[in-house]
Amino acid sequence: MTMIETITVQNKDQLERCLNLRREVFVKEQSVPEELEVDQWDVLGKECRHILILSDGEAAATARLIRYDAQTAKMQRVAVRSALRGQGYGRIVMEALEELARELGFSRSLLDAQVTARPFYERLGYEAVSEELFYDAGILHVRMIKTIV
Repeated sequence: MTMIETITVQNKDQLERCLNLRREVFVKEQSVPEELEVDQWDVLGKECRHILILSDGEAAATARLIRYDAQTAKMQRVAVRSALRGQGYGRIVMEALEELARELGFSRSLLDAQVTARPFYERLGYEAVSEELFYDAGILHVRMIKTIV
C-alpha cells in the first residue's frame, strides 16, 4: 500500500524538494528557463506557501499559492512527477492548496493553466475567465478561477 503524505512546507529541505521536482517537470521536461521557473516567491514565509506531496517518502507533487487580492489565492507551479501522472496526485495537491487557501481566509482560487491541463482543472471545478489565451514561459495558458468556500 502506498503511503501518501501532504506537507505544508516549513523548512529549507522541504522547499528544496519542491524546487527539485519543479526543475524536473518544468525545466527539464518543458524547457522552461530556470531563471523563469525559480523566482522571488520561492522562499519560506507568509507571502507564499508551498505544498509537497510525498508518495512512499518520495516527492510526487508540489504547488504553491500566493495572495492575488484580499479574497483570491493564486495557485502556481503545480507539478507532478511524470511517472506518477494520472494517479490522482494532481488532485491531491490541488485539494491541499485549496484547503490551505480557505484556512488563510481566501474565498477564490485563481490559476493560469497550461492549455493542455485545462480539462484537468475543469474537472476540479475551475472555469476559464480569460477570453484570449496567452503565453507564459513560451507555453500557451488560460486563466481560470474557482470559488472555494
